[in-house]
Amino acid sequence: MQNDWMKEESLKDIEPYKLDFLQALLFESSNLKKEQMLPFLMAVAKRGQEKKVTFSDEEINKIVAVLKKHATPEELVKIEKVMALRARK
Repeated sequence: MQNDWMKEESLKDIEPYKLDFLQALLFESSNLKKEQMLPFLMAVAKRGQEKKVTFSDEEINKIVAVLKKHATPEELVKIEKVMALRARK
């Protein structure tokens, strides 16, 4: 996924550093296997805390909607898995 998604009008109110953080994560996670996803997400959460990057539920919903619009079928599967893990907590 390219960074074109970051230019969507619906994301204009989200701080650019947050979108850059997400773009880096998308790049890093692009080749992960299913069993690698949870450890990766745990590390992401820790990194986000260290860098003081937080997202409101509204920001998350906007970002996910945009990502889905720009995602490949394989990326859509990954997004759904991440969102399912998020819903469990």
